[in-house]
Amino acid sequence: MSLPKIAAPLLALTLAAAGVSGPALAFDITKMTPAESAAFGTQVRDYLVKNPEVMLDVMSALEAKQAQQQAQSDSDIIAANDAQIFKDPASWVGGNPDGDITVVEFLDYRCGYCRKAHSEVQELVKSDGNIRYVVKEFPILGPDSITASRFAIGVLQTAGPEAYEKLKNAFYTSFRGEMTVDNLKALGTSLGFDPAPAVARMNAPEVEAVIKANHELAGKLQIQGTPTFVLGDQMLRGYLPLDGMRQVVAEVRG
Repeated sequence: MSLPKIAAPLLALTLAAAGVSGPALAFDITKMTPAESAAFGTQVRDYLVKNPEVMLDVMSALEAKQAQQQAQSDSDIIAANDAQIFKDPASWVGGNPDGDITVVEFLDYRCGYCRKAHSEVQELVKSDGNIRYVVKEFPILGPDSITASRFAIGVLQTAGPEAYEKLKNAFYTSFRGEMTVDNLKALGTSLGFDPAPAVARMNAPEVEAVIKANHELAGKLQIQGTPTFVLGDQMLRGYLPLDGMRQVVAEVRG
């Protein structure tokens, strides 16, 4: 039996749990004879069978270490891409433009969790009053997602930020049809703006450039799903209820 890759940490944990420290933890396990290795393996197994809670401690410590490493990695990546994340002029900005914290959301209009998060993000921004909110169009769920984003970006570029905000909200709260040109035109008209310029712009290079840039940025940030939020130097991958979002905002302000 050979245990060099796993025996050292288990030995240290076993002896530490048993109250043994100092020189007893200092020997080189890789120099054990086969017989010693086999005996040690049996001792470790017996100890863990009798004290299975030790493995829970190991898993908790591992998860904490991985979370810390991920957080540091996220912080470094965010710092390296600060301008494109927070100051990209092609992205819609809502909330308080002079807010003391910026919340950036990568979203897909066909994403169920984005829909679930929508009202809570709105409440977060409204109730806080000091959050600058940035949206990154990140269509990843098929042709309808791409069509919706192309139209939304076209609306932002031709009808302006107010029309875009109305459309973004409608995609999550009231629109349930297929992403056809006729349906998008009808939706735009119902929201009080002329949709024709946006439809005409959907396949323009200016729209394609925004989607491409957002996908490239998501790749740099290791974002693979929606919704994903960037707050300060932290990244939230996935849906987080309102109270959790408020807690993270408070931590970032810290």
